[in-house]
Amino acid sequence: MTNQLTTKPPVWFWIISGFALIWNAMGVDQYLGQAYKTERWRAGLTDDQFEIVSNFPAWLTAAFAIAVFAGALGSLGLLLRKKWAYLLLVLSLIAVIIQMGYILIQGHADNIGMTISIIVFALFLVWFSKKTLSKKWLS
Repeated sequence: MTNQLTTKPPVWFWIISGFALIWNAMGVDQYLGQAYKTERWRAGLTDDQFEIVSNFPAWLTAAFAIAVFAGALGSLGLLLRKKWAYLLLVLSLIAVIIQMGYILIQGHADNIGMTISIIVFALFLVWFSKKTLSKKWLS
């Protein structure tokens, strides 16, 4: 049992947390497609894109894995109303910045809008989870 009292979050907390889990689950799906080079994943790429992604350094693939799995677990933590969600979402943000920073610096961002939206949403989730902590919606 915890000594800290929590308050009941509003409906929009559940909507945002649920959307965050779906968003990060799509990221996990993308990672698994890339890691295992599935036919479905490969079909969405041009030959040039496939060649670029296939030659990414291993540490970048690791950053991708950390970003999506920490993000998915952090989002699940929000739905479970657990404090550790914040720490996982911070870890996810750091990995997203490393991954997307490399992609942007190397000029590999074919869809700059998606690349920026991934960074912005990761930032938002860290801010949101910190706000939920301050409102005592997480325990």
